[in-house]
Amino acid sequence: MVKLSREMAVTRLGNVAAEKQFFCQDGQVFKNLRELEGALKDMSAGIYQYHVNESKNDFSNWVNQVIGDDKLSRDLLKSKEPIQAAKSVAARVAWLESKLTVA
Repeated sequence: MVKLSREMAVTRLGNVAAEKQFFCQDGQVFKNLRELEGALKDMSAGIYQYHVNESKNDFSNWVNQVIGDDKLSRDLLKSKEPIQAAKSVAARVAWLESKLTVA
């Protein structure tokens, strides 16, 4: 298991480059995990199912490939509803934020 450094936590919580932002089917654009969490809390089932279905999981892919968080990516693969996904993101954000206070 790799220990997550403070710098890695800062990077994962930070904004991604403009060309790496997540463009949601409903027109929203997310540039960090906190924005993803907020959007998932209010996301309709239809929008969620557009991005998460039998053939793909856009949120998990973005978190893995752009944010670089394989643990959260795996957790998102298990989420069947947007509120469940939002809770996974919220828990991970809280954990990452806890790493910021470590000297």
